[in-house]
Amino acid sequence: MLASVLALTARMDAQAGQAGRDDWPQFRGAGARGVVDDAEGLPDRWSTTDNVAWVADIPGLGWSSPIVTGDTVLVTAVVSDGDIETPEGGLYFGGDRDAPTSVHHWNVYALDVATGALRWQRTVHSGVPDIAHHLKNTFASETPVTDGERLYVSFGNVGLFCFDLEGQLLWSRDVEPRLTRYGWGTAASPALHDGRLYVVNDNDEQSYLTALSAETGGELWRVDRDEGTNWSTPFVWEHEGRTELVTTGTDKVRSYDLQGGLLWELTGMSSITIPTPFAEFGLLYIASGYVGDQVRPVFAIRPGASGDISLTPGETSNDYIAWYQRQASPYNPSPILYGDIYYTLLDRGFFTAHDARTGEEVYSRQRLAVGAAFTSSPWAYDGKIFALSEEGDTYVIRAGVDYEVLGTNALEEFSMATPAIAQGSLFIRTASKLYRITDGD
Repeated sequence: MLASVLALTARMDAQAGQAGRDDWPQFRGAGARGVVDDAEGLPDRWSTTDNVAWVADIPGLGWSSPIVTGDTVLVTAVVSDGDIETPEGGLYFGGDRDAPTSVHHWNVYALDVATGALRWQRTVHSGVPDIAHHLKNTFASETPVTDGERLYVSFGNVGLFCFDLEGQLLWSRDVEPRLTRYGWGTAASPALHDGRLYVVNDNDEQSYLTALSAETGGELWRVDRDEGTNWSTPFVWEHEGRTELVTTGTDKVRSYDLQGGLLWELTGMSSITIPTPFAEFGLLYIASGYVGDQVRPVFAIRPGASGDISLTPGETSNDYIAWYQRQASPYNPSPILYGDIYYTLLDRGFFTAHDARTGEEVYSRQRLAVGAAFTSSPWAYDGKIFALSEEGDTYVIRAGVDYEVLGTNALEEFSMATPAIAQGSLFIRTASKLYRITDGD
């Protein structure tokens, strides 16, 4: 038994090796995995006062995740001059949305990692919004990305902005506002790779994928997509054969080469796609789980595909689909792979586990929390998985083949952003605050 536990821990550490201890450069960190190997300083218990190094007020609304580079933690938010609606917890099936009529201000905040003090703030745009957003969305839901020298910020239907780490604007690009499904707004974060910034804009007018020069902001190429509104962040998949740019969508999952050429595609997703893809064990994991659909699939894809690799009726695998689960995907949270197990946090408070290589069930749906709702994606370290509810409660789950909840940590405020982990600290964003949490022992 001890040998198997040690082996599981070693696999967890090896998988997390790319996630650096010092920085957290993008949504879910290096590889979009949400996993770190070095748990030194990272607690498994906290409150609004316990194990809190500092807490900073963040004006405005935003569900973008914090990112960390060097001595700076960065977040975005939008401040309204008028009244704002209070987000509602749980699933919200509201209809068409109308754009607000008050002036808004799109802001970038840079805080000192050590103290939480504001280092600089920049307002990149002020005006009345051209579009609406879902009651649980914001105008600042895209997470920035950094290469350690520059900060790249996307504000959906406003523009793209590049700063140095001292807050000097280096370049910017306006983005033409596009209508989104029911006026629910935008959320897909940019992806950064090898001097290029990749942006997916899936909307209800003309969706597209574009590659920009990270140095100048100049457009290198753009391809139109036959796709409606979705909110999934693209993923750069590097494997032995090639590097691919993977995009998920309602109509199709599509993978492109780095010049915008289509490599492969598949159908069979749910009617709304939000989770971010990631890769491990030589497989690409993609998920789509709108709660109103019967089919909420997870696919594990082998590298080297070309053309249409969709499953035919009754199939659960083919030459390039290693395994498929028909009803295993979450709606909002991205799944997480830790050790040999692929874990799924479902929006309504259930938790499941599957073998990451085969898709076989490790344990079925377990009730994590009665009445709680989850939008933030889970993260993992020190043999534990952490799940932040919209109520601000983080549930600590033991990793492994046996389901066990080890504890709950409350921050007592509405929470939907996915945390960052860097420099022995956990950075959690709530509706109005940013916490730096670290082991005070």
